[in-house]
Amino acid sequence: MTNPTTSAKAPPPTKHQLAIMIWLAVFPTLVVINLVLGEWLGTLTPVLRTFILATIAVPIVIYGLMPQLHRARVRLMTRRSSAKQ
Repeated sequence: MTNPTTSAKAPPPTKHQLAIMIWLAVFPTLVVINLVLGEWLGTLTPVLRTFILATIAVPIVIYGLMPQLHRARVRLMTRRSSAKQ
């Protein structure tokens, strides 16, 4: 759960911040999935391989990693703004 007073201090992420957060979530997720399932995925057609990767990676990123990255960003933003005061 987020603290309403903490959330109010941090504005929504900019396009650039969001792009970095998405990259930080997607790249390692795809690397791990490829390392774990790479041999098996290599036997599949590119479309099926991509479908399986997306089916596994999207929920991990959206429900697991992005909320954590948003919380980390809020902590950084509020820490930064409180240090300026």
